Amino acid sequence: MPQQVNSATRTWLVRWMYAAALAHFVVGVLLPWVGNAALFDGYHQNIEHAFWGALVPAAARAQQVWWLALFGATVQCTALWMGALVRLGDTQKNASAWGWLIAGLLVWAPQDMLISWQAGVWVHVWADSFALVSMLPPLVWLYRLDRKARHA
Repeated sequence: MPQQVNSATRTWLVRWMYAAALAHFVVGVLLPWVGNAALFDGYHQNIEHAFWGALVPAAARAQQVWWLALFGATVQCTALWMGALVRLGDTQKNASAWGWLIAGLLVWAPQDMLISWQAGVWVHVWADSFALVSMLPPLVWLYRLDRKARHA
């Protein structure tokens, strides 16, 4: 019975990680196209005020939209790597694939959160926190399960 539970849980968590990789890819594709949408006015204003205060130069918004578009390509690429590691971890029950995803999160998130916190851009701190909470526990569980299975 515990083996069935582990198998079902593993399947669900692997699907969750595939969904996370796909979500990153979709966000990466959309960023260049929606970065200047009215929906993001509050986001842009938050960043403009964090860096410029009340004296926001006219070109500040255009620069942010450009950075978002550029970041979109980076997120797409990262999503492909993420998907590849999830596939390796899934099909080969390879704990090191999960370990590399964990390492990537632990290298990226603290730095991103610190930089965002220092700039007073709290939306990034919250988004990074969500990413950690939604991906790190499943990855640790998958790592431990596959590592244990390999050494059994």
